[in-house]
Amino acid sequence: MLKHVFTFLMLPLLIGLTACNAEKTGPEPIYWDRDSCELCAMIISDARFAAQVRGGEKRKVYKFDDVGCAVNWLNDQTWAADEATEIWVADRNSTRDNMIWLKARDAYYVKGEISPMNYGYVATNDPEGIDFVAMTTTILADAPNHICKVPERNE
Repeated sequence: MLKHVFTFLMLPLLIGLTACNAEKTGPEPIYWDRDSCELCAMIISDARFAAQVRGGEKRKVYKFDDVGCAVNWLNDQTWAADEATEIWVADRNSTRDNMIWLKARDAYYVKGEISPMNYGYVATNDPEGIDFVAMTTTILADAPNHICKVPERNE
């Protein structure tokens, strides 16, 4: 009897420990008007432009208010090119109550929207826009391109 009680008590503990060590993947929920952008520190409030990156040694999630912020921030990470790095962007039809996450490398990007940091891109599954490489190349070629970047001072 004692053996069965021990098994009954230990099984949930073992399952819990196994779950803690499971590989983390995918985007996490955004806490609107509380989470802030990893690059510019602006509060994330518009679901249509949100982005997330999961990567690095601990597979941590980094959240962004604009895909342009994610591109610029990721460009400075040593692990950006790692195949395990996940990049997620909100579909342009996303709402706070109905987030539609797209894999950024598979999405298409349409320019012309007023986005939080003025990069102007929204993501879609429709092949009406440019691909991830073209969007990223355009953003990075436009340097300095971040409206929150503090200018260097000549003192």
